[in-house]
Amino acid sequence: MGNYHEHQHGINRKGNKKGLIIALVVTFFIMIMEFIGGLITNSLALLSDAGHMLSDSSSLLLSLIAFWFAEKPPSPNKTYGYYRFEILAAFFNGITLFLMAGWIIYEAYERIIEPPTVSSGTMILIAVIGLLANLTSAFFLTKTGSVEGNINVKSAYLHIIGDALGSVGAIIAGTLMWFFEWYIADPIISVIVALLILKSAWSVLKASIHVLMEGTPITIDQVKVKEVLLSIEGVKEIHDLHIWTITSGLDSLTCHLLIKNNESEQNILQQAIELIENEFSITHTTIQIEKNNLQHKELDV
Repeated sequence: MGNYHEHQHGINRKGNKKGLIIALVVTFFIMIMEFIGGLITNSLALLSDAGHMLSDSSSLLLSLIAFWFAEKPPSPNKTYGYYRFEILAAFFNGITLFLMAGWIIYEAYERIIEPPTVSSGTMILIAVIGLLANLTSAFFLTKTGSVEGNINVKSAYLHIIGDALGSVGAIIAGTLMWFFEWYIADPIISVIVALLILKSAWSVLKASIHVLMEGTPITIDQVKVKEVLLSIEGVKEIHDLHIWTITSGLDSLTCHLLIKNNESEQNILQQAIELIENEFSITHTTIQIEKNNLQHKELDV
């Protein structure tokens, strides 16, 4: 069962890498197109979207590097390997989303005070191409990768969705300027898109910080874990229970089980391992079996 879990974990990683590579190639070329288009049309919406795509290209590349690092085997001083690099990449990506949104809002402020003329027709055309490209990237990432199951991939996906929102915003702003010459629509739409990006950035940062702080995985109820282990015949008490995420899709659990003196340690241990795997999909478990005659120092955490 453990080998099956690891096998599935490996398959997901290959799919995630493939999706990220496709998304990186598409995002990079659209970034170049939108940057040139933004300069030609004098559109902040396009330039901000191009800047966001520059951030995205860097983030997608970082996500790919993270997968490469995670494949390196454990070493004597890195006993968990380099899986955590994926979480660090997600954390960094969340910060870049915040910085990019801040830059867009700063640039929009001056344009709201004095809106410049924008070549709206060309802007709409470029934005439509950008939107189609973003949707293509998102499609391949969801088709081949695990957006919900891997925080690193999710952070990259949110970058792409942010790009798509930027393109939609540029299309709306371009349409308003084309029909009504409302040039203030360009910076206003940019601010709205920036706020949506901030919302996505916060979700990525919160999730990655939770993992880095060794928080209990959000999909696992620690109280329920205790109930399941205490349901084993012969188990009197459970303490020093810790559950944390090594990387997305790979959780770990340690605990001490106090059992009755006449019970078989190996039998209870086997039951505990199987229950934790079947009920919570955790295969990386370390369980210490104790009896009344064992004197164990009280632990700080």
